[in-house]
Amino acid sequence: MTNKAQSIYRPLLAMFLILGLSVSGTGHAGDPGDHDRARHALEAGEILPLRTILENMERDYPGQIMEVELDRKAGGWIYEIKLLRKGGELVKLKVDARDGKVVDIKRKEDKSRLPGDTR
Repeated sequence: MTNKAQSIYRPLLAMFLILGLSVSGTGHAGDPGDHDRARHALEAGEILPLRTILENMERDYPGQIMEVELDRKAGGWIYEIKLLRKGGELVKLKVDARDGKVVDIKRKEDKSRLPGDTR
């Protein structure tokens, strides 16, 4: 991993260690059992580690990671990753947590920029 990637991932990973993963679908957000369910899913091999998912995203979808959620859906676990790409494009990726494949992409351009704005 490059120094640039490490500098991005370290604070993000530290945040997850402090706050725990935000898991929904099987209980209320913030439910103390959510973190345990996610940990058990990882230990059982049902999901890939977040670090692996983020490394793949950095390679395939470069940008600044803004938010990550892990949701339990009927078909399995889904990582939802929001990232900000060059030019102000906000991208929301849904990634199958089992194999790391992107299952959905939604793009939203920064509409706050005025014509001729060169920020």
